[in-house]
Order: sequence, then C-alpha cells, then structure tokens
Amino acid sequence: MPELKKKIAVLGAGNMGAALIGGILKAGVTSREHLRATTRSEAHAREVAERFSIRVTAGGNRAAVEFADLVILAVKPTTLPSVVEEVRDLLREDQILLSLAASLPIALIERIAAANMPVFRAMPNIPVVVEEGATAVSCNSRASAADRDLVEGIFRAVGVVCFVDEENMDAVTALSGSGPAYIYMVIEAMIAGGLKMGLSREISTKLAEQTVLGAAKLVRETGLHPAVLRDQVITPGGVTIAAIHELERHGLRAMLISAVETATNHSRNKTRAVIEKLGH
Repeated sequence: MPELKKKIAVLGAGNMGAALIGGILKAGVTSREHLRATTRSEAHAREVAERFSIRVTAGGNRAAVEFADLVILAVKPTTLPSVVEEVRDLLREDQILLSLAASLPIALIERIAAANMPVFRAMPNIPVVVEEGATAVSCNSRASAADRDLVEGIFRAVGVVCFVDEENMDAVTALSGSGPAYIYMVIEAMIAGGLKMGLSREISTKLAEQTVLGAAKLVRETGLHPAVLRDQVITPGGVTIAAIHELERHGLRAMLISAVETATNHSRNKTRAVIEKLGH
C-alpha cells in the first residue's frame, strides 16, 4: 500500500490502540514521524514509545488532535464523551474521526463533537493484536471514498474488514466482537476432552488450537460452506458422525445461534442505556 502521508493520532494506546499502531506502521499507512499516541500514564507512554519508536505522551490529547488528519478514539465507551469534549474546539472539517467505542452510535459522536466532519465507527475484535482481527466499519455521509480507503487500509493491516450499515453493528458486536470468547470456550472444552481421554495437557492444547485455526483457514481459503467441509470429514458409521450426533443432541448449533441473538439484544440495550445516560 503506498504511503498516504496522513498524520494520525491514536488517543488511548491500550491493547487495541497499540495493535492498530503496529498495523499502521507495518502496512505503511503512514510513517513514524506522522504518528502520535496518548496514554493515561507516563510508564505506559514510555513502553509504547519504545515499542514503536513514535511520540507518545501521557495525556496530551489536545496536542495530538491538533497535529492529526485522522483521530482514532481508542478509549472506552464511558471515557469517549469526555475525551471528545476535551478536544472538541480543535476538531476540523478536514479531519477524520474514528471511534472504536462499542455501543456509541455515530449520531451521538457527531453531537458531542459538534463538527461537520467524517465520522467512522469500527468494531474490531481482540485478535487484531495478532493481526488476525475481524472488523466491521460504518461511517456517516461526510466520509469520502478516500476516507473509506484510508480506514479500510488500517484495519486490513490487522485482519479482515468489511463495511456494514450502522444498524447492524449490534449484531457485529455479538458475532465477531464477542465471538472469540465463544471459540475460546470451544477450545477449552476440546482440551478437556483430550485430557479426559488420556492425552497430556500440552498435546491436547496444541492439537485443539491448531484444529480450530486450520478449520477456519480452510473455510476462508476454499470458500466452501462449513457444512460442505464438515461432510468431507464424515464417513458412514465413523467416529466423526458419532461425535456430531452427540453435539446435535445437546444443541450446539442452537446454543451458538441463541448466544449471538442474546448478545445482539444486550448490545442494543446497552446502546440505549448509554444514550439515555448521556442525555442525548
């Protein structure tokens, strides 16, 4: 990807913010001289600065925003309103505002920012820290094609990215945002199954994690429906169909579908509660 020379500020260089910094630098979205970040503590600022060789300050949000063409709000939903209010008078129409805060709709961010500018809302998940994230992005009508390309390039550097209508962001939160937790439970259970059947913890863990990774990669690279790939593993009267029968008997698929549905509804309720709490 050609270097775009955009000046980028990451407000809140925690796990997610730091992962994006790494992706931005690896993909050449911009240079180290054009990238700044802020943290809450001096110790963490030194740690991030040493890790990425960029300018990082404890606090300093206003200076970072004044410097930047793209402002990434990598702070918690409860913190974001106060951060935006702190820098509101410095926001410009020619800047881009990118929020990673779950539950906060674009319209609310626009009202707090009180600036006629492109606003993006992204829902990355935790595997961005190993550059295998899944991120969904929405934006307002002021975002140009070039703005979209810039934001897409950042998230593509740390995994896969797709644009969705904002009304679908609660479902995204439930599926890919919370999804790693579901898969960790599957991996944990597979390891426990191996232990029950006499495998060591080391071997059970190695086989379970690689099985999940390999299965996901096969879905991605073949483009085949998971049911087709599942049937390729099954032989008549074999071990796999016996195990699948047990999983179906206990409702594995129904439970996962219900988990996504429940999480989506909970995310919607949280969004409404945040909006009401902030009085907007």
